[in-house]
Amino acid sequence: MSMPSPSDSPTDPNRCPTSMPSSLTPLFQPASVAVIGAGRSPGTVGWQVVDNLIRHGFQGAVYPVNPEARFVHSIPAWRSVREVPGDVDLAVITLPKELVLDAVDDCGSKGVPGVVVISAGFRETGEEGARLEKLLMERIRRHGMRLVGPNCMGLLNTDPAHSLNATFAPTMPPPGGVSFLSQSGAMGVTILDYAAEYGIGIRNFISVGNKPDVSGNDLLEHWETDPGTRVILMYLETFGNPRHFTRIARRVARKKPIIVVKSGRSVAGARAASSHTGALSGKDSTVDALLAQCGVLRADTVEELFDLAMAFNTPTLPKGNRVAIITNAGGPGIIVADACEAEGLVVTDFTPETLTRLKEVFPEEASVRNPVDMIASANAESYRVALEIVLADPGVDAAIAAFVPPLGVRQSDVAQAIVEAVRAHPQTPVMAVLMGRDGLPEGRAELKGAGVPAYIFPESAVRALATLYRYRVWKERPVQAPRRFPVDDAAVKEILDKAEAEGRSHLLEPEAYAVLESYGIPVTPHQMATSEDEAAEAAAALGGPVVLKVVSPQILHKTELGGVILDLRDEAAVRAGYRELRERIDAREPEAKVLGVLVAPFRRDGREMILGMSSDPTFGPVLVFGLGGIYVETFRDVAFRVPPVTLQEAQEMIREIRSFPLLEGVRGEEGVCLDTVAEAIQRLAQLVVDHDRIASIDVNPFLAFPRGGMALDARVEVGRRAPSGRPGSVRA
Repeated sequence: MSMPSPSDSPTDPNRCPTSMPSSLTPLFQPASVAVIGAGRSPGTVGWQVVDNLIRHGFQGAVYPVNPEARFVHSIPAWRSVREVPGDVDLAVITLPKELVLDAVDDCGSKGVPGVVVISAGFRETGEEGARLEKLLMERIRRHGMRLVGPNCMGLLNTDPAHSLNATFAPTMPPPGGVSFLSQSGAMGVTILDYAAEYGIGIRNFISVGNKPDVSGNDLLEHWETDPGTRVILMYLETFGNPRHFTRIARRVARKKPIIVVKSGRSVAGARAASSHTGALSGKDSTVDALLAQCGVLRADTVEELFDLAMAFNTPTLPKGNRVAIITNAGGPGIIVADACEAEGLVVTDFTPETLTRLKEVFPEEASVRNPVDMIASANAESYRVALEIVLADPGVDAAIAAFVPPLGVRQSDVAQAIVEAVRAHPQTPVMAVLMGRDGLPEGRAELKGAGVPAYIFPESAVRALATLYRYRVWKERPVQAPRRFPVDDAAVKEILDKAEAEGRSHLLEPEAYAVLESYGIPVTPHQMATSEDEAAEAAAALGGPVVLKVVSPQILHKTELGGVILDLRDEAAVRAGYRELRERIDAREPEAKVLGVLVAPFRRDGREMILGMSSDPTFGPVLVFGLGGIYVETFRDVAFRVPPVTLQEAQEMIREIRSFPLLEGVRGEEGVCLDTVAEAIQRLAQLVVDHDRIASIDVNPFLAFPRGGMALDARVEVGRRAPSGRPGSVRA
């Protein structure tokens, strides 16, 4: 059997149209399990599944199904699942792919509500496999069953009332409150090994494989109401229906943390080349935006995933970002302090009372200011005393205790001392760092039992603590709904209809301005001119220096063709500029149909920003905001979100960019009107949600002023977006 690492087609027609969370109960809590394809030879998948069910104490009946055997694992075997006496709640199929469909029909005839197809050879193998998977789903629907897989490694439930291990994994993790989804079977085996090694208790584990039916979204809804699940971990290779995921995850993440490893950070091949916005957005930045919007915590590696899982073992979240550091060596204290600053945590100043108490109990050579360096002579009791003192400080929201093992001090004693201090101050989370080869294994059990996450490396502890703090901030922020502005939807529809009827892929610039204005996004004053005289009259009416821009359906990149002339200050310059512009286009693009020249004020003031949207085949429209102008792709100082966006999300986009201080104002300059920018982002989001015929938008620059702002240049690409980006898609 090949290990599953499937693609996930977001438009897969096999997807079951309805998904009721309660219907997953037979999968995780069956009273009986049939293993179809149960083998008699150790090392085969079918034999291993039966062995795991028996060896790990499944509390129900196990029915091996093998027409060639009377017994499997000393249990009577049955020729067909239809011959099994009594009900079967869950069937695990390990047969060759050619036999799977008949086995599913047998399960349907038997009334089996849940099926796990471990067998490979379906959509992950190509066109013929996809056809077979479609037939599989037709049978699943016909019989009203739920399907895990195909091409997966099964599922388990460590609840002692069930003790189900319907996988072929060699490891059974310890029981606990973490429920885990893995899209990859190979990674699933590794993850279970990690969980056992790190002592992370697992509630449920499921490998979803190709997931034409049971998906990550179904599991989120199931675990949302499962009282035994306290933390949700997910290893994902692809997204199917990101908008459905966002809707569910926003709700679930306010009840229990969701931590995701999304593989595939490379953006090669994921960039659209048709606009600045497309070049800036890649799939990984979109994933970051999507997860951040719905409160899902992203881990970069599986190791970090487990670091965060351990962190959420703590019974409380930090009330703030002020951290106390306790150590017996200067080096680790410095490392922790540096890491705190990098992660947005504050190494807080202690109160005078705290400093006095620390001075009373530690030698003169010790440093009692934060970080507290108790020096190498510190013992386990020193850790208990120091921690109890700093945890009583009203300016401390969390603490990190780092221990480097000197001669004569046992790690387990230090761990116990940390536990005693934590029990005296249960309202403040504490992270432990037990360095050295034997530090963590010797103290882990004591710390875990007291809800103290323990790490080998200081940076891991700091990163985990910072994640706890960010999660608390997200949970406590008020729930907002996207604002709906009054707009002229019909005007936009009329413009898009005209462009489609004429077979154009892009709107003309005056049309793009009209689309923005229809949604309340201010644009620069402008007039169209079809002659030198009209250009001079328009410039006089607008006043001040002007810019001339050619308007032609065949010319998309005006600047490259010399189709823009800037800073024309008087009538003579405007007339000369108009003639020069027409001559350039006639020489460089003689086949282009020039409809006229757009005349607009030439501006040097304000801050140049970019507002835009590109369309991703998986995620649909993706908003971008950031530093604009000609260097936008050089500095790439941008933030992304998936529309629609709330006011709070628009404000967060603005504050995320590195150049945000420029918007606030520097060196005595007046800052720009952030409310105007935030409203423009929200209005743009509404526009792209309302009109799926807009494939991309580039507003670069959007000029922001102390009072107000306006679009100076706009480009709109016309074309229907992929259906996977629409809220109505059901694939997950």
